[in-house]
Amino acid sequence: MERIALTPRAGWPAAVEDLGFDWHTTTDERGAPQAYWDESAYWQLTSDEVDNIEAATGELHALCLDAAAHVIAEKDFGLFGLSPSQAELVTTSWARRNEDDLTLYGRFDLAVPGDGSIKMLEYNADTPTGLFEAAVVQWQWLQDRFPDRDQFNSLHEALVARLQDIRLRWQAQDVALDTNRRTELNHLHLTAAAIPEDTGTVGYLAETALEAGFAAKILSPEQIGWAETGAPVNRGAESTGWFVDQDDQPITGLFKLQPWEWLLADTFGDKLLGAAQARHLRLIEPAWKILLANKAILPVLWRLNPGHALLAEAHADRLAFARPLRVVAKPRRGREGANVSIADIDANGDLTGPPLADSGGPYGADGYIYQECVPLASARTEAGDVHAVVGSWIIGDEPRGIGIRESAGLITGNTSRFVPHCFGD
Repeated sequence: MERIALTPRAGWPAAVEDLGFDWHTTTDERGAPQAYWDESAYWQLTSDEVDNIEAATGELHALCLDAAAHVIAEKDFGLFGLSPSQAELVTTSWARRNEDDLTLYGRFDLAVPGDGSIKMLEYNADTPTGLFEAAVVQWQWLQDRFPDRDQFNSLHEALVARLQDIRLRWQAQDVALDTNRRTELNHLHLTAAAIPEDTGTVGYLAETALEAGFAAKILSPEQIGWAETGAPVNRGAESTGWFVDQDDQPITGLFKLQPWEWLLADTFGDKLLGAAQARHLRLIEPAWKILLANKAILPVLWRLNPGHALLAEAHADRLAFARPLRVVAKPRRGREGANVSIADIDANGDLTGPPLADSGGPYGADGYIYQECVPLASARTEAGDVHAVVGSWIIGDEPRGIGIRESAGLITGNTSRFVPHCFGD
């Protein structure tokens, strides 16, 4: 991987805004404008690097599915902090992963330092963002700047195909459950909090759902209600109420860009759990993804695959490393680089000094896991060193593209810049 400086396109803000990308600029802690989309440089990859990232992503996805199967079979939920009812929901959802509880997408964050190695940092398996930037915005950039080059990016086509597959498989399940009003179940509601990146992601996914044949409808979390009567269909279990939208239309399929743990902790969390268990409501992402989105999956992966070339050593306790090392502390249910710290430890697992880097945030109450700190792709610029994380996307079960985020520090956070990529001459 090589970072190459480049003059941005003339009028690029208007160009990306025409696509619907209106969160291309953010603000720093002082309120000053700060680039999120950054085309003053790009990352040039070789064809071999792209092939290796694709293969590694597919292998890591398979390892994660095997780890989830192991946790569920062994009832090894302790490290994940699940209640008994949540563990039961995950178990039921996993059993239906090829029927109702189908996955749409996920994003692996990878360290690709350019020496031929690739290491998994984490799996954003429940509510990953950065999708629109990766699928659409950097593709337009490629067509404008390097139309004769290529990009690891078949995300849009894959999303449409996967959503069409989900729609048809849901309909097949409806037939099996003797549902007579299948047209109502062709609807897909999509919801996200009122954050530009989240609403933009949901808006884009609504477009892909329409292309896939769904009747897609976007609504805010506040527009989701509960009706005790008026069940639209018989889904194979006695109705105890239904989620409805602002027009009292039953919600039978829901894409949600809020983490499962937040939804289950909500006032309506018990109703959500019951509706998902009773097959009254299908969700994207499904409940079994709770395991893969939790950082606790990292020590499980290492325990099941010790020394694997694609994994960084990870444990639930710093003492388990038993050697001097630089480690990253990550909250089990953390997101977007919040509450992460990097520090050196001695052979006893004790810190040898203050953190080399840390980030604030609201997470950490559920505990931490510890992962070996591995080198990232890096480059020296006029403004100083930058470090890049490769976000590698899985659509269904297939690797379909990447997006690259970079920052001056060692921790990739919510405001880290998105920088486009390409490969080929």
